[in-house]
Amino acid sequence: MPAANSMAMKRETLNLRIKPAERDLIDRAAKARGKNRTDFVLEAARAAAEEALIEQRIIMADPEAYQAFLTRLDQAPAPNDALRKTMQTPAPWEQEK
Repeated sequence: MPAANSMAMKRETLNLRIKPAERDLIDRAAKARGKNRTDFVLEAARAAAEEALIEQRIIMADPEAYQAFLTRLDQAPAPNDALRKTMQTPAPWEQEK
């Protein structure tokens, strides 16, 4: 009896025109990762698609909220112990050995 998570899901076909050298490169990389060509290309394409969409994420705000956001960004941070310690600690490349 097959496990529920091993049931085959319907998949669509995606045809690509590719140069032999590029296909060979993909095949070598897939083999290095222990995957077949299809799984390797699908994983890489999905990751690239997700990254492209995340980079395009737009946050909407009404003008008043946006202005309040800009005002807070322009304000200097309030002094605190952690900030004081950081500013008084020499950078690693400035420390004497």
